[in-house]
Amino acid sequence: MASFPLTVEGSGVQWGTVAGRGCPATRGVRRGGVGRMFLGTHTPRLDDKGRLILPARFRDELAGGVVITKGQERCLYVFPMPEFQRIASQLREQPMTHKAARAYSRVFFASAHDEVPDKQGRVTIPGHLRQYAGLDRELVVIGASTRVEIWDRQAWDTYLAESEEDFAGIEEGVLAGGL
Repeated sequence: MASFPLTVEGSGVQWGTVAGRGCPATRGVRRGGVGRMFLGTHTPRLDDKGRLILPARFRDELAGGVVITKGQERCLYVFPMPEFQRIASQLREQPMTHKAARAYSRVFFASAHDEVPDKQGRVTIPGHLRQYAGLDRELVVIGASTRVEIWDRQAWDTYLAESEEDFAGIEEGVLAGGL
């Protein structure tokens, strides 16, 4: 496949083609050289051993290793190793005197679990993380740009119902000038 990277002027973000499967709209979407964007909603199940089969469309990007840690709103964050390293670097740059950075780093790193998915694309979610996120058998796994989030299905449904009403209003505060 021919490749012709384009650099978005002013941002340095590169766009190009990437061989492989998946939706054409997501092929080659790069963010600062850190892998592709994770998109979509999936509904896998947790097995009796606490293992999750990663969605097929996420496996190539996560095959080199992941870090699973506590996320916001009682979900779990799953980072590809390069993205986790980028975030760890940002946290290391914070001065030790920054109380909020120390507090966040403690929880973020203390709860982190690193693992390489097995040949079937499975990862084991440790008990302390399953308990934190209230994970039962029924899960929702969402793509959230540079990370994957794991939610208990009931918790996700509740979160989505509560936040959808505010979705339009939130856009204005998050995206300057809207879409």
